[in-house]
Amino acid sequence: MLSGIFGKKSDHPLADIKSVQALLGDLPKNDAFKSLMELTEWIESVSEHTDFKLDHQFAVLRLIDEAAQPYARKLVREYFTPFEINKFQENRLWLVLDNFSRHTANAYYTVFNRYCNAEKGSNTIKAQVPLLAARAVHTMICQLKYVCARYGQADNTIWANLAQLYKHAEQLQYLNTPVSMYPGMIVNTSVKCEVGRLLVWYDSGLLALSPLYMHLTERIVAQYCSTIDIHAEPSGHSRLSFDLNRPAEPTRINMEATTHPALRFVSMQTMQAKLEDLMKVLKKNIVPNEINLGGSYEAKIVIEAVQYLLNYLIAPPVRRNPRHAANVTLNVVNGFDKVVERSNAGLHFSEKDPVYWVTEEISVGGFSSALPTASANIGIGSLLGIQPEGASHWGVAVVRRLLRDDANRLHVGSEILANQVAGVFLNRNGSELENGQAALWLYAKQGELSGGVQLLLMKADTFSANRSLKIQLEGKNYLLMPSGLQEKGLDYDLAKFKLIEQEVSED
Repeated sequence: MLSGIFGKKSDHPLADIKSVQALLGDLPKNDAFKSLMELTEWIESVSEHTDFKLDHQFAVLRLIDEAAQPYARKLVREYFTPFEINKFQENRLWLVLDNFSRHTANAYYTVFNRYCNAEKGSNTIKAQVPLLAARAVHTMICQLKYVCARYGQADNTIWANLAQLYKHAEQLQYLNTPVSMYPGMIVNTSVKCEVGRLLVWYDSGLLALSPLYMHLTERIVAQYCSTIDIHAEPSGHSRLSFDLNRPAEPTRINMEATTHPALRFVSMQTMQAKLEDLMKVLKKNIVPNEINLGGSYEAKIVIEAVQYLLNYLIAPPVRRNPRHAANVTLNVVNGFDKVVERSNAGLHFSEKDPVYWVTEEISVGGFSSALPTASANIGIGSLLGIQPEGASHWGVAVVRRLLRDDANRLHVGSEILANQVAGVFLNRNGSELENGQAALWLYAKQGELSGGVQLLLMKADTFSANRSLKIQLEGKNYLLMPSGLQEKGLDYDLAKFKLIEQEVSED
């Protein structure tokens, strides 16, 4: 019986099982927003009352959390959708999901901390500690997801709490104890699986992903978290390290660095093979039923998330060119059409003037700038037209990384595709293109060799692997033979062509 959960004299509304059940029964079943907001308030209330008996506090927390899961899953599907949603709805979804994940993570860690302090009721939940710790880590993953969805910085408290949970599980030897995270889940997990999943997923480079792909990569890593191992000694397969005594975000392994007993090393030796097998199925346009993505997604979208993780496992991204601190003023426009307008293919300029960005760092391959958040209507994959102050030509860059700092400024990391572009018109071979479409010819950067391959920026969905194109540039005619789509952006195709110069006809 859960009667007297918080003591017989307590007048708390969640003081006994009947009142809890009554409150849950009165929830508006068809209003996930309202229900999840109300349940979040209850979770916050339960965690704040640390004078309640620990075993009963944990029991009610579990009951409320489990009741909240269907509502949370519904809103997660709506938030991490491949379809565009309006800004108001996006903000509304984010606020309720972020609030729920933060308070739930805090509540489970509060119970865990009370258990470590051997408070009254601890002995009663001793057998449930593996589930308590696993849920604490699981809810921290959810909390991280919504921090990263707004490109925020992870609070150091997350890493400190994660270290305490891992150390406790290791010392009491329940790291690998299997638990069912929530009722109805077929596959079991463990504290080690959840910790490994968090570290690997976070290290994969979330700030270089859109929120949709943050979600998909998290779900895919969760599917194969049993392939992640955490050990006290480094090996040839170790990729990450996590310091239990000085907890911070995971770092890449440096085999020459000094190790110490508090370091734990993470490897995912067999995950690559699992992802490659999954990719083979996805390329048949099939999303396996056993992959829990938290929603329905087309195979082509899931393929991009799997490929991102494969790239991370095979060749983690490294900066090719050193950046140097430099204050360079850039004229910037956002979007393919705006860049075309600034090239000589544009028929007229937009009435909107370019905005001014000042770089923090710059290199041959890219730059970073800090912007007021309110003025930065950009996302991962946004195509930028850039013109250094005093230059006559325009170049193009793509936003690759975002980070929101404590002052609510957005730090934007961009890769420079070309320092100079020219506008061209794509002429049809046959009747594929009704009218000449504007595109952008990317001049090779200084010191780069084209190898006979030309890069062209085209409007989204224009590229065809079966269609050659003709253009005219600087008085010369060129035949462009398709060589492959290098990147599909938000509003552009970046395509490679083999270039054949043709004679200019007398006409």
